[in-house]
Amino acid sequence: MVMDPASLAAAFVAAQMSRVQMAAAAAMMRMNADAAKSVVQVVQAAEQNAQQLANVAAGIGGNLNAIA
Repeated sequence: MVMDPASLAAAFVAAQMSRVQMAAAAAMMRMNADAAKSVVQVVQAAEQNAQQLANVAAGIGGNLNAIA
C-alpha cells in the first residue's frame, strides 16, 4: 500500500496541529490551577483578617469624639 504525498502531508499537518492544541490545553490547565491557588490564598487571608477582627473588644471605636 502506497500513500500519495498529499495524504502524507495532510497527516503530518494534522499531527502538528494536534500537538499545538495539546500544548495550548496544557497551558490553560496550568493557568487555571494557578488561578485556583490564588483564590485559596485570598480566602485564607480574608479568614485571618476576620479572626483578627473577631478578637477586637466590643465597643472599641464606639465613643469617638467627633468634636475637634
